[in-house]
Amino acid sequence: MIALSAIEKSFGANPVLRAIDLDIPEGQVTALIGPSGSGKSTLLRCANLLEVPQAGTLTLGETHLAFRPGHPPARRDVLAVRRQTGMVFQNFQLFPHRTVVENVMEGLVTVAKWPPAKARTRALDLLERVGLAHKAADWPASLSGGQQQRVAIARALAPSPRLLLCDEPTSALDPELAAEVVDVLAGLAGEGMTMLMATHDLRLARRVADTVVFLEAGTIVERGSPADLFGRPEDPRTRRFTRTLLGEGEDAVRA
Repeated sequence: MIALSAIEKSFGANPVLRAIDLDIPEGQVTALIGPSGSGKSTLLRCANLLEVPQAGTLTLGETHLAFRPGHPPARRDVLAVRRQTGMVFQNFQLFPHRTVVENVMEGLVTVAKWPPAKARTRALDLLERVGLAHKAADWPASLSGGQQQRVAIARALAPSPRLLLCDEPTSALDPELAAEVVDVLAGLAGEGMTMLMATHDLRLARRVADTVVFLEAGTIVERGSPADLFGRPEDPRTRRFTRTLLGEGEDAVRA
């Protein structure tokens, strides 16, 4: 079970998330959409405690945490959550001084304490999965943006996370390179990978997500299937936002 309940998060006097309730069904993909400043990336980061809520609860597998102001979770609890999650960032965040295979191996060797040979085998298997086994010995700087993001996805998958978190995974890429990443994420979704992603990319949300959640001003306005949310939104705020995105990218949405 993966659930965020009554989540509150503020930065100083600025409330960013207001009583958020979100269940993430295992084996499905949930996409968070909304305007800049709506709280979608903050909500995503609360799921692995890169941001710690001031109120609410988080349930991830057997780990259950309750948050209250002035009482940060114990380090063991933070680690228990992070061991079950993988994170894909907007800007890849690969180690430039490590080869592609070493980037994927790094967490397994330094954090999980795997033997290097075992970690290398796992890393090569994952690079094959994202179509980059032939780039294993290359440096990140020699790769395209789409290839770097695919390496970042392989790295996030290395410890076999229960939940894959993707923060705007295609927004730093041009449409052709973004399509490579969408293909990889769609493949993972087809294999039953549980994912929570924040995105402005309608092609990604429509192709990959089972559920789309629209946030505005730190609250969930509407949720539903991609067909319903993009084609038949009920709330006028959702309708205005999705029409704006559709107007900017109708060709991508039809893809």
